[in-house]
Amino acid sequence: MCRHFKATSMNNPFENALQQLERASSVQKFDEQFLARLQKPEREVHVSIPVEMDDGSLRIFEGYRVQYSNARGPYKGGIRFHPDADIDEVRALAFWMALKCAVADIPMGGGKGGVVVDPKTLSRSELERLSRGWVRRLYPVLGPHTDVPAPDVNTTPEIMAWMGDEYSKLTGDTTGAAFTGKPLAVGGSEGRGAATGMGGFFVFEALRGAAKIPTPAKIVIQGMGNVGLNAARIFKNHGNSIVALSDSKGGIVNDAGLDPDAVLAYKRGNGTLRGYPGARYVNNSELLELPCDVLIPAALENQITKENAARVRASLILELANGPATPQADDILFARNIPVVPDILGNAGGVIVSTFEWEQNLRGEHWSEEDVFKKLRAILEQETSDIAAYAKKTRTDLRRSAFCVALRRLEEAEKKRGVPRR
Repeated sequence: MCRHFKATSMNNPFENALQQLERASSVQKFDEQFLARLQKPEREVHVSIPVEMDDGSLRIFEGYRVQYSNARGPYKGGIRFHPDADIDEVRALAFWMALKCAVADIPMGGGKGGVVVDPKTLSRSELERLSRGWVRRLYPVLGPHTDVPAPDVNTTPEIMAWMGDEYSKLTGDTTGAAFTGKPLAVGGSEGRGAATGMGGFFVFEALRGAAKIPTPAKIVIQGMGNVGLNAARIFKNHGNSIVALSDSKGGIVNDAGLDPDAVLAYKRGNGTLRGYPGARYVNNSELLELPCDVLIPAALENQITKENAARVRASLILELANGPATPQADDILFARNIPVVPDILGNAGGVIVSTFEWEQNLRGEHWSEEDVFKKLRAILEQETSDIAAYAKKTRTDLRRSAFCVALRRLEEAEKKRGVPRR
């Protein structure tokens, strides 16, 4: 083991992220001090957010912002509201975002934010007060040229609008570029809601031939949030068959194919996927092991592990969630010749279109959805081609190849900026 990396127990996402960094550094040599710097974020901010509840009581919420690297541009990354959010998770997500932006070759760095909360337990007014409170605590380290947050798990365009409005009130900023993922009416970008799923589809299309995936492909998707549902619609609309879908409680399987919107309507009407007509119910562990052409994890971290990787029966895994496969799972899947499209490439569509929104806000422009997706496709086709070619050249997996591409760009950016030794 390289002496710059501490042994990890795989107990949390950040340990997984450092293990991924170590795996990549075994493929290509990088400056030792650069690798040492990359094992620590540049800044971590912990805040307490007091919120007056509707009944007049006061609750204190714990919040985070991790600014990992700004070597290539302003820190960029989402804010998640989740009861299990913690600093190790947010730190890992910020690390991955720095690499993701470098993979996409966009002028952004890596950051991430979080609040420990179950937003389902809050009223709309309480949620707004919490969102604005997060900004009041953190606005001195945010801004269009400093740190540009966006939506993530359990945060929405409406929440971004509240946050952007609060930032504007506190600072006088009128660009609207301090937050992305906003509604169209307040400066959001066309195509932003579907961007992650559409980006994943563009990456898949670029790899389909080399991976020998048939047309139509049988697709299994874990997760029915914004990313999973939009991916299901996009893949289906392009002639593929969605044979399984799941939410956090479990999933349904129909080998003849599912209509994502009909599944969503059933869930909204019944509160569960169980009992969906013509489909059998499975738990999420079983769903990951279904035979299929493409498995798309679009939920949370650590879903494919050393315990279940040997039972995965997909021909290709396309990561639309952040960190769904552990490093040990990567090794098992690589040995089994199952390609894993890493999150820093597979779900980069979201941050790319967020960057387009930022650019439009700064320029006072508004691009059509056609232009947005044309630009998105061009970026992802090029980066996917380069990453696949490097993986083939070095006989490594797509994750290590993507990491190497990102690390080269980050190292070069640091050299150009003259990053001091620390």
